[in-house]
Amino acid sequence: MARDFGRHAYGAAAIIYGALTLRWQDLNTWPQLAALAKTPYRESIVYIVAAVLIAGGVAIQWRRTAQLGAVVLGAFYLLVAVLCIPGIAAAPLIYNNWGNFFEQFSIASGALIAYASFVSGRLSSAARAAGIGRIFFGICVVSFTLEQAFYLDATAGFVPKWLPPGQTFWAIATTIAFALAAVAIVTGRQALLASRLLTAMLVLFGFLIWLPALLADPHSHFNWAESTENLAIAAVAWILADYLRGASAA
Repeated sequence: MARDFGRHAYGAAAIIYGALTLRWQDLNTWPQLAALAKTPYRESIVYIVAAVLIAGGVAIQWRRTAQLGAVVLGAFYLLVAVLCIPGIAAAPLIYNNWGNFFEQFSIASGALIAYASFVSGRLSSAARAAGIGRIFFGICVVSFTLEQAFYLDATAGFVPKWLPPGQTFWAIATTIAFALAAVAIVTGRQALLASRLLTAMLVLFGFLIWLPALLADPHSHFNWAESTENLAIAAVAWILADYLRGASAA
């Protein structure tokens, strides 16, 4: 893996999110923000969200502005995650509501790790912040495991039918892979290997599931939103792998 490539992919996902918001002129990418779209200031909010994502995505690409970009994007994704909490409170037994929270929170955790990667002169605080981000992300991977397990049939439906030995096999196999990655990342044991393998698996999801879906229906908001979210979460795993590799080499 190229040094810092995860950070660049993370920023690219934010830029795509912002471009989609401008293209659609709505906030459908984040149902949690739908209430804001009903205000008289809907158009302004759409442009603000797009500007924040694009500016943050561009800023994180350059080392001089990467910390600022991480703060901007982390704050945005954390806000979206927090806005998932009312849905959880209203229907706590529906795991999809919890899954929505942890998906957004996982992307926010990537910003914390990216920010810590550029802390200079405060190595202990950087390591502490990155460690917190790692644990947060690992907890989110636990949620990915549970979400796939609870919705196994739906998960299997996303697996390409042509892929042997079968859709259910890969749904179970990837659920187990998520579980193993979660344990390694949370405990810190073999976290570098786990984050690398998790990155590879999520990238494969993009190529095998979401890219064909986009080619089949390029006008689908769902396909674009899910493809970009998959890219963003893969980028977080890659950011973690980049950080852990640098830490182990230091």
